[in-house]
Amino acid sequence: MPNLENAIHDDANRLAYANIKHRLLVIQKGGGDKKIAKQHAKGKLTARERVAALVDKSSDFLEFGSFAGYGMYKEHGGCPAGGVVIGLGRIQQRLCVIVANDATVKAGAWFPITGKKNLRAQEIALENRLPIIYLVDSAGVFLPMQDEIFPDKEHFGRIFRNNAQLSSKGIPQIAAIMGSCVAGGAYLPIMSDESLIVEGTGSIFLAGPYLVRAAIGEHVDQETLGGATTQTSISGVVDYKCEDDQTCLATIRDLVDKLGARPTSGIDRKEAVDPAVPSSEIYARFPDVRTKPYRTLSILETIIDADTFTEYKPDYGRTILCGYARVDGWAVGIVANNREIIKTASGEMQFGGVIYSDSADKAARFVMNCNQKRIPLVFMHDVTGFMVGSRSEHGGIIKDGAKLVNAVSNSTVPKITIVMGNSYGAGNYAMCGKAYDPRFIAAWPTARIAVMGGSQAAKVLLQIQLAGKDKPSQEEQDALLKKISERYDAQTEATYAASRLWVDEIIDPATTRPFISTCLEAANYGIIEPFNVGVLQT
Repeated sequence: MPNLENAIHDDANRLAYANIKHRLLVIQKGGGDKKIAKQHAKGKLTARERVAALVDKSSDFLEFGSFAGYGMYKEHGGCPAGGVVIGLGRIQQRLCVIVANDATVKAGAWFPITGKKNLRAQEIALENRLPIIYLVDSAGVFLPMQDEIFPDKEHFGRIFRNNAQLSSKGIPQIAAIMGSCVAGGAYLPIMSDESLIVEGTGSIFLAGPYLVRAAIGEHVDQETLGGATTQTSISGVVDYKCEDDQTCLATIRDLVDKLGARPTSGIDRKEAVDPAVPSSEIYARFPDVRTKPYRTLSILETIIDADTFTEYKPDYGRTILCGYARVDGWAVGIVANNREIIKTASGEMQFGGVIYSDSADKAARFVMNCNQKRIPLVFMHDVTGFMVGSRSEHGGIIKDGAKLVNAVSNSTVPKITIVMGNSYGAGNYAMCGKAYDPRFIAAWPTARIAVMGGSQAAKVLLQIQLAGKDKPSQEEQDALLKKISERYDAQTEATYAASRLWVDEIIDPATTRPFISTCLEAANYGIIEPFNVGVLQT
């Protein structure tokens, strides 16, 4: 590839992430400077300040769901980051899940996406058996949308069910009441193993003073009803009373410091070796146009440890690249869409990024092998879907695709998914998209997730809209096609997927290696169940 083309790719990919980072800076302000100042005036830290004070100074906080709610709830003023900060952080060198309500966003009230994001944090703790820390500061359910957050299986009440499930599995839960904790939300800290409350700012009760007055006619102030002294000295509901946020967070660190050792699942790890190519080179190696072919192996060279890749069936099913490698010392099996144009031994040309029968067959067998060997799987997406047409149908593409989907569905080793580029249709499923329970899933800014590519979808939708109508002029057809394409393309953007938590986070491509490594470290505390694929057509 000419150096000029490399430079174009590099510039385009750096700019794409710079745009993401710019939006993140706005999101991370939560409710804005005025709300932050108001929080400080009460003697309270913001959610992100609390997280920063809680985690070890020498470590990074791996945030998930930064874009949750992005572009949503405009009629209610928006909900930056879903009104809650979640992620993986080290506390006393121990990896923990951290959940911190952002009271600068609608007083920390729960929107539908807030509930989904909180449930995702608990899911991460459950799957990976990690301690989970809740920093509670919330006014409860956002009442104008209560019908979309309160009663269903994946709504607000599921949080407390998960509290009980985490407890039954011996997964530590520590909750700090650092602001409001009202109504049903009061169950979360009290269903945790231990709870703390900040004097003067923390309060917890099933009904606040106004509701108490309306319900039973009793006049009582907030502190007397459920302040720190009441709930630690009178009711005994809360375990520790802390004078301020800083003391509360320091106490949590002390509690985590005394936690007992945790068993691991035995994922193999050796001393890490740097990649053969610096991670910063990844920008130049990934095309700026989603239809351009490229060597996927050249991307992997910037991520995996040097000289550790053993390719599986390199001359068969070449539109999917499979092989064993190490990432930061961790043993992994890699399943990646190969975007090269392939000429098979029989002389047939195959399109890069398309899954053919032989590719599906190879990948299914490789996934099963990794499960047999208890090796985690890393899926790297740039897939336009399965091959269509009479030749593929006669060759049994549905059967071979089903074989791969079956293997991925029943896989029990940890699965980590990176959506680099296209992730369309059943290709998303076969490559372990969100519906197939990856332990963690991230996207690059270049990711596109949809049932099919924008141009194809727009043409199909145009044909449907025009069916049965008097044929409009070419100019009218072009205008309609443009309108449909723009709407569809907006729905395939990485930020659209991230706002709905179809992916955990949009990451800088150059940080793919440390992202995978941290996720594998978390996954190593989970349990790997026995593998059984059930009925599998051969």
